[in-house]
Amino acid sequence: MSPDESETHRASPRDKIVRMANQIGTFFLSKPHEEGVAGIAEHINKFWEPRMRRHFFEVVDGGGGTLLPIVLDAVGTIRRPDAPITPEQERQANAGAPGGKGEEYGEAKSRIAASQG
Repeated sequence: MSPDESETHRASPRDKIVRMANQIGTFFLSKPHEEGVAGIAEHINKFWEPRMRRHFFEVVDGGGGTLLPIVLDAVGTIRRPDAPITPEQERQANAGAPGGKGEEYGEAKSRIAASQG
């Protein structure tokens, strides 16, 4: 493949975000709709860094592109990168933390921060 050809095959960050969000959405299509919508939002809120969510909301704000309908249904509960964390989102982020970690279990904020490198 020539250098010119490789440039046309390189996906933009926007395309990658759409693909990743749709992969998550496809996984959750096997669940009841409301459970799937909640699962998508929970996954993105827990595991996507602010930059990724910023790209995601650029797509959403631009009309949604080729995002699956179930992903678009989850938009209302996905935290925008500049939005404060709600108590419910914090609870979801700490739910199921391995080894019962987090402030809920008495772990100090300084220790949590240190563990996140």
